[in-house]
Amino acid sequence: MEKAKPRLGGQAVIEGVMMRSPRSLAVAIRKQDGQIVVKEDIWRSVWERLRFLRWPFFRGGVVLIESLANGIQALTFSANQAAEDDEEAEKLSPTALFATVAVAMVLGIVLFVVLPHFLTGFFGKVADIELSVSGILFHLIDGLIKVIFFVAYVWGISLIKEIRRVFEYHGAEHMSIFAYESGLDLTVENARKFETHHPRCGTSFLMVVLIVSILLFSVAFPFMPRFAEMNSVLRNLIYVAIKIPLLFPIAGISYEIIKLAGKKPDSTLLHWAVLPGLWLQKITTRRPSDDQLEIALLALRKTLWRETQGEAGGEGRIESFANFEEALASIGDGD
Repeated sequence: MEKAKPRLGGQAVIEGVMMRSPRSLAVAIRKQDGQIVVKEDIWRSVWERLRFLRWPFFRGGVVLIESLANGIQALTFSANQAAEDDEEAEKLSPTALFATVAVAMVLGIVLFVVLPHFLTGFFGKVADIELSVSGILFHLIDGLIKVIFFVAYVWGISLIKEIRRVFEYHGAEHMSIFAYESGLDLTVENARKFETHHPRCGTSFLMVVLIVSILLFSVAFPFMPRFAEMNSVLRNLIYVAIKIPLLFPIAGISYEIIKLAGKKPDSTLLHWAVLPGLWLQKITTRRPSDDQLEIALLALRKTLWRETQGEAGGEGRIESFANFEEALASIGDGD
């Protein structure tokens, strides 16, 4: 029986791509002078030590947290490499990074959890509609506001020149993974054949999270205490506080949907479940240049190199190369 191919995932970073396999995390970037920098290291998921975290509906939350951590690590590396090209830029210190991430997470919760919840209640009062958190209409409106905010946010940042470059690398990441999953040689010519929209993308995952949250909140909140005698603002703050930990089971369910959609591309139901995320990828991915595809393929090949070498490959390291061909020669046959 043919051995199953390792499943790969990735993320676009500043002027580069991060790729992750079961054993490796690699980041490849291209600097302003054309020099290519590749960072690779051994990576192990927490569920190798805590096997129960592999169970369905547990693993989605683990993947979400680990992907966030890996993404921050990769973005920090790429940002610091970019800072070396800009004399006025400063490298991110661990303290500055922690503060930036903490502020971003708080703003994300405010924008996509707190504000939609209170705006839904405000809409009910303005429209003279009885909206209760125990009713599905409240969560449908709440979910619609979240989707509008999310799409508006993504569209807004897509207008920024630097973000458009990141979205091009996002497309390169997807096209490279498509080439790998199709069993083709990992070349620019083969990767160029594919589209930029991938069903297992994090964008699709986030859209599925929004949809699943509507369903789960509609089922769960009718069983919540009413807090009828409590001030309405405090009562709704409690409801918001309840929603935040519920994001973990929502992530678990969403992950299983995305995973099934990847395994069963012919399923009509699963296709419709991930379709909004594929539509949104028309914004979050752009057609990359061949130079950008080279970077994505290097990161992908480097993770596959670790899969074949394992511990024998030694500790991870950062390497610099003058061009794509030199970097490719250092990795060898990563197929």
